[in-house]
Amino acid sequence: MTDFVALLGVKGGPAIRPGSNMPTSTLLSLAGKTILVDAGLGAARGVCDQGVALTAIDAILVTHLHSDHYLELGPLVHTAWTAGLNRALPVYGPPRLSHYWRAFLTSMQDDIALRIEDEGRPDLAHLVELHAIPENSPIDLGGITVHALENAHPPVRPSYAFRFETPERRIVLSGDTAPIPAMVDFARGADLLVHEAMLTHGVDALMARMTNGDDRLRTHILRSHTDAEDAGRIATEAGVKHLALNHFVPDGIPGFSESHWEEAVRRTWAGPLTLGRDGVRIDL
Repeated sequence: MTDFVALLGVKGGPAIRPGSNMPTSTLLSLAGKTILVDAGLGAARGVCDQGVALTAIDAILVTHLHSDHYLELGPLVHTAWTAGLNRALPVYGPPRLSHYWRAFLTSMQDDIALRIEDEGRPDLAHLVELHAIPENSPIDLGGITVHALENAHPPVRPSYAFRFETPERRIVLSGDTAPIPAMVDFARGADLLVHEAMLTHGVDALMARMTNGDDRLRTHILRSHTDAEDAGRIATEAGVKHLALNHFVPDGIPGFSESHWEEAVRRTWAGPLTLGRDGVRIDL
């Protein structure tokens, strides 16, 4: 199988609207392994739309505990289980991801118990191997080494960027983050950098559509995300081979088109560029 990175969901934030993309999830096919990073709403459908069975996922990583990055983790794993998952599935994330997983199992305990007894399924709780992302050592996924960098996404901590390395590839996912100098070294020479992106001048248009929040949301967005122009600058300084943008803020709001994103990022990045949309697949 050709190595690829598929952007399954590229919208920043959990809300979906007519015409918007879906929240964040990314599928990587590297060194014969299939890895899902984040599981926002729509992730299971996104995996299947890539022609990949949910039972083929070899590992799941979660960057941080905002709902648009892990809301569908439990449903996706449960659906993989009903589709035939019968082997251990490692899941890596922030330490408190364990609270979510235990609560999900509790919420579905009647269904799970019934399917074990009535259908002969293995115990779902025993299939998932939950790990906190290690602070000072890489993750070995059998032919793929994953390095984690704590990024800057206040007030959420920890929040991570990931670098996936094989003898042939280096892929970096920024996660949700403000622009940080450490990202340049972390992404140095990457074959592909997938970086989140914001149009700062579009934040007020987003806020004008909010009906159940206040100016604290605006403050969070501006201090916790990366303007597209800064994403381009990071890619240039890191000398990456290809830049893809995801986690778009704003997304699905009239008045903002691909030309706005292209104009912003091209101020600082002249290389190959992919403006993410749901389902976009980048062959490596």
